[in-house]
Amino acid sequence: MQKRKIPMRMCVGCGEMKPKVELIRVVKPAEGEIFIDLKGKANGRGAYICHDIGCLNKAIKAKRLERTFESVIAPEVYDTLKKDLSSNEQ
Repeated sequence: MQKRKIPMRMCVGCGEMKPKVELIRVVKPAEGEIFIDLKGKANGRGAYICHDIGCLNKAIKAKRLERTFESVIAPEVYDTLKKDLSSNEQ
C-alpha cells in the first residue's frame, strides 16, 4: 500500500517546514487585497504562517510578507491579519 505524500510548506514567520494543513494561508490575489484564506483554495500568490501570533509578528518585523508579495502592505492589513489570526487560533 502506497502512503500519500503530505504537502509541506514553510512558515514565513519561523521558517520551519510544516504540513500544509497545519498552516494558515495568506493570499494576495491579482486585485491586490491581502486576506487569510481559510480553505486554502483562493486564487493568487500565497504565503503560509503558523497558527501563532508570534510567527506573524516575526514576519511583520522582517517584512517577509512584503517581500513574498512584492508590494508594500498597509498597517491596517496587518491589523486585520492579527485580528483574524487571534480569532482563528486553535
